[in-house]
Amino acid sequence: MMVLGLASLGQAANDEFDESVAVLRAVGGEGQGNEAAGRALKHLAKGGVDTLPALLAAMDGANPFAANYLRGAVEVIAGDALAKGGELPLVELGEFLLNRSHDTKPRALAFELIRRVDVKAAEQLIPGLLGDPSVDLRREAVARLFGQAEGLVKAGNKPAAVLLYRQALDAARDLDQIQAVAGALRELDRKVNLTRHFGFLVDWQMAGPFHNKDRAGFAAVFGPEKNAALSVTYDGVKGKVKWQPYSTDDEYGMVDFNKPYGDLKEVTGYAQTEFVSLTDRPAELRLGCKNAWKIWLNGELVFERDEYHRGMRIDQYQLPVQLEKGSNTILVKACQNEQVEDWTVQWQFQLRVCDATGTAIHSAAKKNPEVAVK
Repeated sequence: MMVLGLASLGQAANDEFDESVAVLRAVGGEGQGNEAAGRALKHLAKGGVDTLPALLAAMDGANPFAANYLRGAVEVIAGDALAKGGELPLVELGEFLLNRSHDTKPRALAFELIRRVDVKAAEQLIPGLLGDPSVDLRREAVARLFGQAEGLVKAGNKPAAVLLYRQALDAARDLDQIQAVAGALRELDRKVNLTRHFGFLVDWQMAGPFHNKDRAGFAAVFGPEKNAALSVTYDGVKGKVKWQPYSTDDEYGMVDFNKPYGDLKEVTGYAQTEFVSLTDRPAELRLGCKNAWKIWLNGELVFERDEYHRGMRIDQYQLPVQLEKGSNTILVKACQNEQVEDWTVQWQFQLRVCDATGTAIHSAAKKNPEVAVK
């Protein structure tokens, strides 16, 4: 009877743990479920370190609000244990980290916990993270390679340094690291093709300008949205317009409508390109743009943003899409408003195709592509 009683208590504890986790995973935006989540968090925070792997696993697929609560429980449990001189389940955390079926954020958190417990063990794991799907974990490995390459340069072994820098560049996904490695390679007289590394789309067809008077062009449905065939002509601001080829030589793939059309205001332009995929596959369209914009893939609207001159950066917008095997048509609409300040002159965008880690996906239409480093 005693054994059965203890088993029942254990099952009850497991049930309470599962219920508390379910409460946290149910949290949503605008305060949805916050009150109940607060109580559940307090309950979970009283658990032992043996619950850490399960809490990390609960972060898989969780929305950002729920993930923050679950991370909070992990941090409290781990922090309390270490403050009291206790230990964390190093092996279990390592096994969680090495299981790439888990989401990237909880795996990165597992690595941080391992490093807090055993710095040497964490250091030994870093080389194996160079191709990791977690950009956070990959960053650790790139930083190590970069440091090793710097050491080789100081020691006068530049050829070996170039090889390590190239390996670091191939693995790097964060802009600051990519630029640092590219700069180091260029100082060693190596050519670096950042356009290809990022996978920016540089060859386009442009049509315009169309109007954007009173910012009405964003909602207006101009000819290219009805029929984007390259042989079609449209009624534009200055009469008939047709598609014209445009290629950018900007290292970061900037597509500038001002170049073919001039520094115009209250106008709308379209750009389209064909992207050839070898298979049906998930991908991301990553866009940078400070104008109002819309983007379509194979005639289906992917996303839109009616906002002007709020800044621009690489990968500003990350848009999950499904590429079809064969040719895929990408159409971008960019609207320029009426503002005349110097910082409103830009009428442009940059776009690349990549996977969820930021690894470039190149169109199969490109023949004999150059490598990123020569």
